[in-house]
Amino acid sequence: MSIPIITVVAGSSGSGKTTWVCQQLRDMAAVHQVIYFSPGTGNVPIDQTRIATEFPGMQVFGDGQEVELINQIPQADRVYIEWGFYLELGAIAQLAQLLDNFPYHTVAVLPPNLNNSEYHSWAKEIVSGAPTKTSSAETLWRAISNGEVIDENSLEEFWYEITHGAYGVVSRAKGIFDVNDGRSIYCDFVAGVPQTDFLELDLPRHLEGRPQRFSGLEVVGENLEKTALRQTLSDCCLSDAAILQYQQQVKEILLQGEPV
Repeated sequence: MSIPIITVVAGSSGSGKTTWVCQQLRDMAAVHQVIYFSPGTGNVPIDQTRIATEFPGMQVFGDGQEVELINQIPQADRVYIEWGFYLELGAIAQLAQLLDNFPYHTVAVLPPNLNNSEYHSWAKEIVSGAPTKTSSAETLWRAISNGEVIDENSLEEFWYEITHGAYGVVSRAKGIFDVNDGRSIYCDFVAGVPQTDFLELDLPRHLEGRPQRFSGLEVVGENLEKTALRQTLSDCCLSDAAILQYQQQVKEILLQGEPV
């Protein structure tokens, strides 16, 4: 049995941990089996969903799937474990037990201006990431929106509000949403980093009722107005009648061979 190459990636919020993992995967030569595991995300697996979509041949695991992960690691060529900033770095000792004493390489993706942090003493390799700023006053808020469909124009307005201080000082926000034309959209924001356009995930366009796939939102910041965030997200969601109307319109457009 070959020994898998296991890499544990940690770092501050928004520094680029998932981006670094994705770049490794894109640059990788063909391998037999690759695993990605990100604990601590609960029922809001944004990064797992994005990676599973972009790299459909991978095995992607989250909370509650530790037994399956342990069973698959011995057969893997490479394993990437993303350790979120919200997890105690010292708890990685428990991870070592989970890995059944397989050796692993530690990588910290950090802002260029961050020095002498706990990550520096922990990691064997330091990667320069996005120039983000961290604060001990930041809190993390998550919301799941499975089965909901959002009007894309409303989503754009909501995202603008999130990223321009309407709900507190937001340093990091990311989400996956089903929009009214059946697409699944990935949104990403890091304060101090140029914003990117919404990314359409490579998933089938859903045009039959409410989608049975993950959607949700994660926001990190100071003085977050969590009640207002939840209410606005709810207000953006479409009714059954509106969803049906949009889906019928998109079907007609697609039947005519016109772009949506």
